Amino acid sequence: MDSAGLILPETVSQPIAPQKIEKTDAVSEAKKKQVAADFESVFIAKLLDEMKNTIGDWGLEKDAASRQTEGLFWLYLARDVADNGGLGMAKDIYRFLTESQNNSPPTELLDKSL
Repeated sequence: MDSAGLILPETVSQPIAPQKIEKTDAVSEAKKKQVAADFESVFIAKLLDEMKNTIGDWGLEKDAASRQTEGLFWLYLARDVADNGGLGMAKDIYRFLTESQNNSPPTELLDKSL
């Protein structure tokens, strides 16, 4: 990709404060479940990555293709672990998303300047 395509052609708009955002329709249950499962999968991938770093080097030289294949293996392993129950985080995240949508707790801005 050409680096010229990465340059923004127009100015970036200012962020909108949470109070000014209008509520949209409720997020679907399937979407909340998918978000929870995806988050758990990413978390498990990072956990497995750190665990992999504790394993000693086996003395084999790795080229770029083998490192990429190994990375894909760990990524899909994490996805499979998450899809088959994982650590139970997805259930808690889903429950939090459901409860927070039903209760609509007031949002407090961290940045008081907005």
